[in-house]
Amino acid sequence: MDPLFLRHKAMADAAMPGPNYTRVLAWLHARLKPRAYLETGVASGKTIVLAQPETRAVGVDPQPKIAVPLGPNVTIVPATSDDFFARPDAAELLGRRPVDLAFIDGMHHFEYALRDFAGIERLADPRGTILLHDCYPLDRQTAARERTTVFWSGDCWRAILALKKYRPDLAIHTIAAAPTGLAMVRRLDPGSRVLAQRMDQIVAEFLAVDYAVLEADKAGMLNLFPNDAARIGELLDSQV
Repeated sequence: MDPLFLRHKAMADAAMPGPNYTRVLAWLHARLKPRAYLETGVASGKTIVLAQPETRAVGVDPQPKIAVPLGPNVTIVPATSDDFFARPDAAELLGRRPVDLAFIDGMHHFEYALRDFAGIERLADPRGTILLHDCYPLDRQTAARERTTVFWSGDCWRAILALKKYRPDLAIHTIAAAPTGLAMVRRLDPGSRVLAQRMDQIVAEFLAVDYAVLEADKAGMLNLFPNDAARIGELLDSQV
């Protein structure tokens, strides 16, 4: 295995001890028992398979490579997320159930994550939870838009900065779950069109933000939150 990858992984595990993001996601499924779950960037299916049997689960990926058995309540849509959210039957695929939990893990470029967030929020329950993967980068090299390392989070960190500025009504906490954080966004507003209406402007603005902006206070700027089930449970109960 690539020695640089092993070094990066060891650094991430040391910086963010505790359950990794898949275990946190599984815990959230069990805790929240969502009526409907939506996932963008399904890949092999290792995370959508965590959905509870009674949950209506829909996964969206332009090139899914499902390598695990899926239950009868799971549907994989082979499409880009932009195309999925443009479909008039998106709500029908979700069984006309509001999205209580969603996981964004597609392209590692922040504009895709923002567009996915905006699309999911329109289908979500206001009390729901949207998760964004790869929002707490390890370092400049692995947080770049262009991939040069095996261990790579891309620039999804920019999505958190953009949401904090343009959607201060949201409650955003980035759980310190290895390898690259799991942002938990709540206090949703399905009627908001701020992101959709200003998307091009927001993307241009945050593409110009250099990684150096994080170096003084990465944890503060990305709202890092302890990877502790009791603390996360308190957040879920408080709606804060």
